[in-house]
Amino acid sequence: MSSATHDSAPLYEVRNVSKHYGAVVALDDVSMKIHAGEVVGLVGDNGAGKSTLVKVLSGAHQPSHGQILLDGIERHWKSPHDALEAGIETLYQESGLAPHLSVSANVFLGREEVRSGVLGKLGFLAQKSMDVRAHADLERVGIAVPSSSRSVSQLSGGQRQAVAIGRAVAWAKKVIILDEPTNHLGARQAGEVLEVIKAAKEQGLGVIFISHTLPHVLSVTDRIVVLRLGRIVRDAPTSEFNADTLLGTITGLITT
Repeated sequence: MSSATHDSAPLYEVRNVSKHYGAVVALDDVSMKIHAGEVVGLVGDNGAGKSTLVKVLSGAHQPSHGQILLDGIERHWKSPHDALEAGIETLYQESGLAPHLSVSANVFLGREEVRSGVLGKLGFLAQKSMDVRAHADLERVGIAVPSSSRSVSQLSGGQRQAVAIGRAVAWAKKVIILDEPTNHLGARQAGEVLEVIKAAKEQGLGVIFISHTLPHVLSVTDRIVVLRLGRIVRDAPTSEFNADTLLGTITGLITT
């Protein structure tokens, strides 16, 4: 399924990362790689350390020990903005869309384009240009929004989540991290979101997909990393798992 191989250099990597909160060990010597054009599933029970690892990868938290490497170069994220600037986009469970704004305004939220000349200096936005670009960016990842000038509040739950992911894919230069993107969606809506994930992979992005919905993980990933109690207990191609063995590995009923 993946064009990436373990022989190629990883795009993004954590090496021997640990994260302590006082006496609590949230991550314990975690090493994980993601390649360009690869979808990696990150799974585990509540308290396994997934959220902490996502925060380290996205720059929200600094590791207590270990290294973060992007394109083979060690990086030290001081904030999520640092990671964003380097091309790491993170979409948390709450999509962060502004319902009262249009689709294009949401795609460009915080990155608005101003008009050229004196109007731009006065703060006038290049609305038409943003509408066109937003529509093209979303279409490129397979999102059919009737109009980029339509308010987000008029969209279905699946369309909203697809727009949120589409925005992240449009801006991501290297890696996109998706935290429970299909949560609370119906089967058809979740299917739309999974198609966007496949489109991100086709663009050569590295995708980290965190989900409790194991059929979604099995259907869209190339490799699955299983966390339990802050440690990685399995990192293997998706083809080596089925629903039962994946659940057993997560819960500890199956050990490797």
